Amino acid sequence: MHDSQMDLYMLGIVNYKKKRYFCVSCMVIDATMDRSVKDHKLTIESIRRNLRIKRKRSRGERPHSVIKGIFHGGHIFVTTVSRVRVKNMFMCFGHNLICMMRIKKKRSIA
Repeated sequence: MHDSQMDLYMLGIVNYKKKRYFCVSCMVIDATMDRSVKDHKLTIESIRRNLRIKRKRSRGERPHSVIKGIFHGGHIFVTTVSRVRVKNMFMCFGHNLICMMRIKKKRSIA
């Protein structure tokens, strides 16, 4: 089953999704980014709406991109759930170390 076919969000919580899920309906508050389709450009309201959604989504996208890009966390080649949890825990720990080093570097410069 594809992830676009499942709606795992809780009632009353805003559902922020990427542009590729623009045609998927959901049963909660929908905040899916609008996407331009062939021969139909986005309106000014849609562009502004996408910018508001982008600001909310960016806080969660940064850790995801670091874990996927630096630690190659897109595919995990272990077989048991407990090993997956340990591997993900170490990837999150590594991300936190990178953030800590960045903050420490900013403080030493200032």
